Amino acid sequence: MTAMRRLTLLLAVWIAAALAAAPSATRPWIGVSLIERAETAPRPVRFHVVQIDLSAPGVRLEVSGPAGARETVRQTTVEFLRTRGAQLAVNAHFFLPFPSDDREAWVIGLAASNGRVYSGFELPEQRFALVPYAPALNIDPRNRARIVHHDPRGRDGRRVRERVRLWNAVSGSAQIVTEGRVTIPRYAGPDAPDGVLVAGAGYSAERSWYEVPNARTIVGLSRDGRRLTIFVVDRAGGSEGLKVGEAAAILADEYGVWNALNLDGGGSTSLAWENPATGAAEFLNQPAGGPAGRAVATSLAVFARRAPG
Repeated sequence: MTAMRRLTLLLAVWIAAALAAAPSATRPWIGVSLIERAETAPRPVRFHVVQIDLSAPGVRLEVSGPAGARETVRQTTVEFLRTRGAQLAVNAHFFLPFPSDDREAWVIGLAASNGRVYSGFELPEQRFALVPYAPALNIDPRNRARIVHHDPRGRDGRRVRERVRLWNAVSGSAQIVTEGRVTIPRYAGPDAPDGVLVAGAGYSAERSWYEVPNARTIVGLSRDGRRLTIFVVDRAGGSEGLKVGEAAAILADEYGVWNALNLDGGGSTSLAWENPATGAAEFLNQPAGGPAGRAVATSLAVFARRAPG
């Protein structure tokens, strides 16, 4: 084989590999962009990024509402999308009891659906992962979005420090991007007197819950609050997941996320869509909880108008 033929073959292989790794992007609805990426570093991973222009005509969001004898009745994200007639949906809150086959659940953290606030900020049982009174993302009736924080003057945990109207709100484990910087919570100890996490369930400063690669669900906002980003990384089908800090850095460095919250992950991570070609409600990702997806306590739905053409 001549040197020129070898060079041509190597170039063809390099181009094929680059194309295989290149992100695929679509805009099936007005104001909504879908990006799918596969990477080989820091380990093989596949993730989806949804970016939503909150000012686009027809865009609306909704969180699962209260139901049942506890706070919500669990259902898969695909089921929630189908019943609400939404175009996209992603899992949201951590919940209890877990693990459990109970169909009803208590939501952990601030939760609101179309103006009904049905769960407040709290001191969670899972202090090895969830920070006390974790911040929440609130989207008001006019699609104005911001991160809100617990106001201790409220007796029921449903008061926020910001002057906003609580409308659709989701809470997670912690704020992992703050003003463009990655902010991963630490475990309290001699080296971290300001730490807010408490060692337990096999996790500690030496083995942080946030440092274990896993499926992740994250929501974030641009600096002006006009763009909502949803990030989902799989730990299934050859994708090995990300550490929370790794995911946070991707969002801050590559997608213009200024503030972000880590939502429930692992087997709960699920991103569903209304397939524009068939109209069927389907998973976009490959849930670690199995092909049918885990029944979760809440999901966040996105409604949008079909893009022309």
